Amino acid sequence: MGRHDDTGDGSEAAAPGPRRMHAVSTETESLVDLVLDYSRRRILSSDTPLDRPQAEYELRRLAGNTIVEEGIGATRALELFENVLAPACITTDHPQYLSFIPTAPTKAATAFDLVVSASAVYGGSWLEGSGAVFAENEVLAWLAGEFGLPAGAGGVFVQGGTLGNLSALVAAREHARARAETDGLGRPDRWKVVCSAEAHSSIASAARVMDIEVVPVAPGDGGALAGGAVREALAEHGASVFAVVATAGSTNFGIVDDLASIAALKDEFDFWLHVDGAYGLAGMLSPLARHHFAGVERADSVIVDPHKWLFAPFDACALIYADPETGRRAHTQHAEYLDTLTETTEWSPSDYAAHLTRRARGLPLWFSLATYGEKAYRDAISASIQLARDIADEIDRRDGLSLVRQPQLSVVVFERDGWTRADYAAWSARLLDEQRAFVTPSSHQGRPNTRFAIVNPMTTFDQLTGILDTM
Repeated sequence: MGRHDDTGDGSEAAAPGPRRMHAVSTETESLVDLVLDYSRRRILSSDTPLDRPQAEYELRRLAGNTIVEEGIGATRALELFENVLAPACITTDHPQYLSFIPTAPTKAATAFDLVVSASAVYGGSWLEGSGAVFAENEVLAWLAGEFGLPAGAGGVFVQGGTLGNLSALVAAREHARARAETDGLGRPDRWKVVCSAEAHSSIASAARVMDIEVVPVAPGDGGALAGGAVREALAEHGASVFAVVATAGSTNFGIVDDLASIAALKDEFDFWLHVDGAYGLAGMLSPLARHHFAGVERADSVIVDPHKWLFAPFDACALIYADPETGRRAHTQHAEYLDTLTETTEWSPSDYAAHLTRRARGLPLWFSLATYGEKAYRDAISASIQLARDIADEIDRRDGLSLVRQPQLSVVVFERDGWTRADYAAWSARLLDEQRAFVTPSSHQGRPNTRFAIVNPMTTFDQLTGILDTM
């Protein structure tokens, strides 16, 4: 294949050789214009289709070989992305993307994500990115205040809930180890963490990485873990339990554990309370749901994912410690070349989770919050909760449909009478083929069902009833 100095306007690269990819030239000017034009059209689009996955052989046929010795040029590469690759990715911010937990970034957050990439900001240390870290910390402090955590609480934005939960549990175990040494106590044969049997799969994943044992506790009939059941586990397993994980909005149902009764156990037992609020803790910003989260203020650590219900782009999880020093002691990496960072008291985000290099992924949320204000967020979250209640009432009214549980937050789980797993799967595939919606099958206690996970303020009651009509 011949050389492609494709600039979009026919001009040749002004900086040949090893500087070509980095120099400002007519080629790079044209390339940036192409990308910004596409980004503007995509961000401002009001009718982006849901799209659908494609088979690998089909993508190979349509895209061909894109990585070649001399390159295919920016115009051709962007054409392939826009017309072949992007349509093979389901649009996660579509109002009728209702599976898993969707994302619905604000226009400000999405636009500012471009700025973060363009600014060459490093978000791992105060020395290199103090302005970015300052802004991120302002958001973390605001969230901590909303959750009732003590003054001085703080942490870091990490990739996602799995890394957030892992980092919090590592800090919890290190805290338990240090406490045992101070008290002159031996370590248990195996450290343990207590959580609901319906806790997110990332807790089990963290346990495998940490080589610790999970003690699953059955939740109550309503799906929420309560203090009484946790007390029994703590009494049985004793000092080997270093942490209890409570869920503030389960992925499958949006259920909030009985945080108050679990937190009250801290008066009787010595354990670290971690609250996994990846999806649901954002609901605390709404007066419609705030009462569900009583007790979270006693947590030692919490997580919440802004890329879920706080309207930020992928990927961002806010990990917040009630006492950030516990996170710093557990996670600071030591090396000679890092001494200039670790020998200061300045706030370096790399010290608070299992990472070192990091993007300033909290900045899009900061910009959006600064742009629109707190009230806009409260209103948007409240709208999702109210819509979930409204569509749950509609499901209750319809013959042949039944709610599995009344929604606490914005996840609505329901059944079609007589349908098998295969029926749900065929219906789901048909909805996506028709570009009507992305709603996947689910199950609970062996019974198949489906669910609406509502976080996008652009989702409407009429859209949801239209999906029900197809059943």
